[in-house]
Amino acid sequence: MKSMAKLRYHYGLKMRCYPSDRQKQLIKVNSDASRFVYNEMVAIGKEMMQLRRVKLPIDTVQDRIQQLTLRQNAKQMSNHYQFLKDRRIDSLTKANAIQNYRKAWNAFRKVHTAGVPKFHRKNYRWCYQTNCQYPGQKRALLTNGTVCFLDDRHVKVPKVGRLRVAGSQNRLLNRDSEIRIGTVTLTKDAADRFFVSMQLASDTPFVSSNKANHGPIGIDLNTDNFLTNSQGRVVPNPRYYRTIKDKLAKEQRTLSRRQRRAKQEHRPLRDSKNYQKQRLLVAKLHAKVMNQRHNFLQQLSTALIKNHDLVVAEELQSRNMLKNHALALSISDVGWRKFLSMLAYKADLYDRQFVTVNPQNTTQACHDCGFVMGTNNTKKLTLADREWTCPNCGIHHIRDWNAAKNILDKGLAELA
Repeated sequence: MKSMAKLRYHYGLKMRCYPSDRQKQLIKVNSDASRFVYNEMVAIGKEMMQLRRVKLPIDTVQDRIQQLTLRQNAKQMSNHYQFLKDRRIDSLTKANAIQNYRKAWNAFRKVHTAGVPKFHRKNYRWCYQTNCQYPGQKRALLTNGTVCFLDDRHVKVPKVGRLRVAGSQNRLLNRDSEIRIGTVTLTKDAADRFFVSMQLASDTPFVSSNKANHGPIGIDLNTDNFLTNSQGRVVPNPRYYRTIKDKLAKEQRTLSRRQRRAKQEHRPLRDSKNYQKQRLLVAKLHAKVMNQRHNFLQQLSTALIKNHDLVVAEELQSRNMLKNHALALSISDVGWRKFLSMLAYKADLYDRQFVTVNPQNTTQACHDCGFVMGTNNTKKLTLADREWTCPNCGIHHIRDWNAAKNILDKGLAELA
């Protein structure tokens, strides 16, 4: 049986699940155990770093480092902390927490942007990971592992048991090919919704990649409209957050008032029923905006990738652009970074090409003659200039359409 890494195609499946009260308690116990093990690994790492700096007898330092090293695996940590031997805790939960800590360190050493691993705070979100194993099985399927589908509406998870799920799993269950389940993540978000996510792998594609209906296309992302492509089609910006901003602000003021009242009366927020009701209401409003934006980006990115054999976009640094306070809200609401990541992984999924190019001068340059605004005593275009006429060749341009055509030309030049 092949391992996940040796299988050619990989796919992620996320489903909404509906656990019972007993199952919710089991998920919370495993989530708390996962957080504790991760935080213990962070604490051990910090102490070992300090031991290498302090001036103590070498024997004392070596003995302590040896003690801490022995606790850096799931079995020894369970022996040290007896409550981790609770029968309700999945053993793979602890192993995955340790593995995630080591992955966080590896990511820091590679890119140095995410920072060193930090303590995970206790909050309203629960999360833990387990793995699907195939003991004694010669073939990996969706229905014969320790995590498996009992039918098209139910999944079995170790310790938790039978879970009712809803999602897009039916088309995968109807396939005859071998599909292996890897890491399985159970989560509860701030809006009290439960999800189960699976990493899947197979030697056969998860989607059928038909021939594209159209040729290459360039897209210009902007805040006035969501995007304009090189064919002149404009996709409006839905502005989901702005439509609900006033209502959300009103509910957040109520939440702040109830929080202040609970603190004045020295009541813990977790025991304040009115606060918890309002917190859940605010969380659901945030979740509604997130779902609307996510659905819009999914549908648009899938349509672009399926219908075009090459998609070219500009490489946007959203983190730097958010420093502009005048545009920060619009940029956050539009979700550019998420959209580009969707295009990237769907291009691999549907066997298409997706390229990002440097956005320099894509807006300021004339597509017909190449003249760049801001040169030869001309002024640069501002955000207010939605249409302009080239002073060199006299061609009238729609700003975003011209930029999309320049982006496409840059992408084709890079691939040539």
